[in-house]
Amino acid sequence: MKNLILSTAALALSAGFAMADGHSVVRLGTEGAYEPWNFVNDKGEIDGFERELGDELCTRAELTCEWVKNDWDSIIPNLVSGNYDVIIAGMSITDEREAVIDFTQPYTPPDPSTYVALDAGVDVTTGIIAAQASTLQAAFIAEQGWTLIEFATPEETVAAVRNGEADAVLADQSFLDTVAGTDGLVMLERSEAIGGGVGMGLRESDADLRGKFDVAIKSMKDDGTLNTLIAKWQVSSQW
Repeated sequence: MKNLILSTAALALSAGFAMADGHSVVRLGTEGAYEPWNFVNDKGEIDGFERELGDELCTRAELTCEWVKNDWDSIIPNLVSGNYDVIIAGMSITDEREAVIDFTQPYTPPDPSTYVALDAGVDVTTGIIAAQASTLQAAFIAEQGWTLIEFATPEETVAAVRNGEADAVLADQSFLDTVAGTDGLVMLERSEAIGGGVGMGLRESDADLRGKFDVAIKSMKDDGTLNTLIAKWQVSSQW
């Protein structure tokens, strides 16, 4: 699950309520660049685990939904400002985020963070480690006092390892599973437990909408549909 560090001082909490009573469309915001969670397919459409999940949740909640693609580094500010109504983008539930936005119950358990490198023997404590900017993985590396190099997108972090800028990349295991084994990249045995489960993010004023999605998520957990999707896309352990 993607882990965003946000600067609460940069967010305006007074943004308007975009999904007011009477509006028929709920806008789902996602990054579209974090396979298998969410990505843009060859047809130019949002695809992946969260596309399938979001569509099913909207059906169960009897909501008409549309998808909005938004860069990761502005995904919370643009929710608060009203560009869309829900974040569904592999976002871990953290106390820091909950000071600014609300979350549904988690729809996946925590996903471990792992490393990919060109050399299985690389020492991450002394090497140069790449991570996507504004993530808990980047914060974790910095907190350890290791050498960190940050990039705007997950693809750039992997490219940094391939071209020799970095010795390894730290990211969610489900994402690195999609690149390990290509171009000589190998998954290291070491992993890190960072962050909590993944949920949908909503403005604090949208309690009714959050409640509808909570009911839909619980129904998918109860009937096993959610575990089926998790297994299909291999994004985390099952419930």
